[in-house]
Amino acid sequence: MTTLELKNNFHQLIDSIENENLLQKFYELMLRKRSIRDGALWARLTQDEVDELLLSNEESNDPKNLLPHDEMQKKYAKWL
Repeated sequence: MTTLELKNNFHQLIDSIENENLLQKFYELMLRKRSIRDGALWARLTQDEVDELLLSNEESNDPKNLLPHDEMQKKYAKWL
């Protein structure tokens, strides 16, 4: 989807919403997202947090460390 198509679809979605509370939440979300700089979250992490994230990412590339989707659904069913 092109940027223009995305913007048009987003405008149509907004125009179709009649719930003022939902519109307010969309508006606030977009304001917050627009003001966040790329990489701002990463820059706030401690070195230990960065190391842990990088290790987790590396470990997730090994299939023996992964769990089947249905097993995860069963394990966390009460939250889904």
